[in-house]
Amino acid sequence: MQRTRDRRVAAVSALVLGVLGINAGPAVGGVQLGYHEWKVRTHDYKAAYGSWSTFELPQQYRVNAIHAALLNTGKVLIVAGSGNDRENFEAGTFRSIVWDPADDTFEEIPTPEDMFCSGHAFLSDGRLVVAGGTQRYEILAGDVTRAAGAITVKNEDPDAQAMTFPKGTVFTSPQGVEYRSTNEFVLPPAHKMEFEGGATVHASEVVVWAEAVQEGAAAVSTTPGQYSIAGLHGDQQRNVYGLAQKMTMDKQDYQGTQSTYVFDPATERYSRVADMKYKRWYPTVVPLADGTLLASSGLDGTGQVLTGQTEVFDPATMTWAERTDLERYFPTYPWLYPTADGRLFYSGSNTGYGPADAGRQPGLWDLKDNSFAPVPGLRDADLLETSGSIMLPPVQKQTAMVVGGGGIGESPRSSDRTATVDLSAKEPVYVDGPRLPEGTRYPNLVNLPDDTTLITGGSSDYRGKFASDNHTSLLYDAASGTMRQAASQRIGRNYHSEALLLPDGRVITLGSDPLFADDKDSIEGTFEQRIEIYSPPYLFDGKQPAITAGPEELVRGGRASYTVAETPAGSSAGTSSIATAKLMRPSAVTHATDVEQRTVALDFTQTGDQLHLSIPQDANIAPSGWYMLFVTTGSGVPSQARWVHLS
Repeated sequence: MQRTRDRRVAAVSALVLGVLGINAGPAVGGVQLGYHEWKVRTHDYKAAYGSWSTFELPQQYRVNAIHAALLNTGKVLIVAGSGNDRENFEAGTFRSIVWDPADDTFEEIPTPEDMFCSGHAFLSDGRLVVAGGTQRYEILAGDVTRAAGAITVKNEDPDAQAMTFPKGTVFTSPQGVEYRSTNEFVLPPAHKMEFEGGATVHASEVVVWAEAVQEGAAAVSTTPGQYSIAGLHGDQQRNVYGLAQKMTMDKQDYQGTQSTYVFDPATERYSRVADMKYKRWYPTVVPLADGTLLASSGLDGTGQVLTGQTEVFDPATMTWAERTDLERYFPTYPWLYPTADGRLFYSGSNTGYGPADAGRQPGLWDLKDNSFAPVPGLRDADLLETSGSIMLPPVQKQTAMVVGGGGIGESPRSSDRTATVDLSAKEPVYVDGPRLPEGTRYPNLVNLPDDTTLITGGSSDYRGKFASDNHTSLLYDAASGTMRQAASQRIGRNYHSEALLLPDGRVITLGSDPLFADDKDSIEGTFEQRIEIYSPPYLFDGKQPAITAGPEELVRGGRASYTVAETPAGSSAGTSSIATAKLMRPSAVTHATDVEQRTVALDFTQTGDQLHLSIPQDANIAPSGWYMLFVTTGSGVPSQARWVHLS
């Protein structure tokens, strides 16, 4: 076993040294740095490994990028909310920026609530639904000054109207201790079910967070009890009351909101729609084949991981409906992806919160009967938190990939594992892929139009501790199952980072929220506000095809024709021979989690400069919505994307 391990160490060391040899230059101070800088700027280097460039936003538009989404206008919506900054949260300072990479123009977008750590997904018309966010920041145990806890407020009156209680509503315990709600809440009437000869009443309920009016341990209670509510009299006082198990001075976790907003790329403004049924912080929102969105997991309004409650957003009514038939527990930000047979695949990747013994098993979730079929075979199965996942191109092959990951919570452990699984198999099983040069938490994975996948960013320790950011980027080829080096990024990216593909074939990386700024963990870290842009090797080939004409609207199961031309640098356009055509769905990413990415291969014929595309019929393969249409040459050089809409 020792000999095998030594061979593995030698192999990994060789890859690391190869990367260093290419990207670090000789180690003789300034002379070597100059050589390195010269080498990475040469055309041969860029054509082999690609190139990174750093972009600093104008001062007034610099935000802590927590979320990023590519809009069908080609612009990028960057959402900070409070940006993981308690002072911003308490001041009500919430920010969003729209950036146009085509001309580097910006606009600040009015942001009505704290969308920090929300979930999001695109509707088929291109609008982005943003669900949940931050109701309250965490308070560590040593900083808690008021006893607090969850109170379940019940209403036993079916004939009453819905009651709205303001923030600060006072609850009084059986011992006479007063507590106040930290947020407004709405209590619906009880539900009355009539039957022949009688009726039954089921009390309505809502869970709220309340804290003691007075500071100190005297308000701590470990005894369950019924709490009265100030301002109620007569029948209301008898029918409406609170129940609490305990009030403590334990650590108080982040809390989620029910708020839902829709961002319209045309107006570049948010609009409020109906609230979710449950408060959610760190939820995953998944687009389904029928155009609805499914919300899963998240921390509720008391800071607890939801126990499996699922709800669906209907764009026809712009409302949420709870699916009581779909109860499935996942840790927060689970990577859930729709498959060709309509099930959702849970890769095991997740970020943030949840115990070690629940919701960690990868598998296929059947939304018809709530059954769950585990998918085995994953090495380092206990190191899936903060891993990256992606559906490899093309989506018709139904091959998913998981990359890296780490231990639960603030664990220093990380994995160098990659693995793939064929979800079209009768009994899917993970199969090991090539190993990463080092253990990697928070990797960003981006599918490129040449059908390779960029693996970039991450750190080998929790939130980049001890200067553990990884600067090695890799290109994975799904067709061959091989991985090769790409140019190394200069800026480390760990927690709260994102990456997405632009219509011109470049990739942008944003965010990063390290705990510390030095290798001794003695200097507090700062949020990374610079953007780094990767230009893949195909952009240095010199011959990009162009889509010069064709329809914007595509019909499912139909045909569409486009005019294509080859435009070598410095020459006039000519007929281009196209090797592939594909639809690529734009990203909406946060915490290195992106369930929107999808590459749909298109069958086609070519006659001269006319490309005749066949549009897939199956909405499980190509859900309705906006896509980037790319065509590539035989050497994998892509066109700039043309935006098209699949109705």
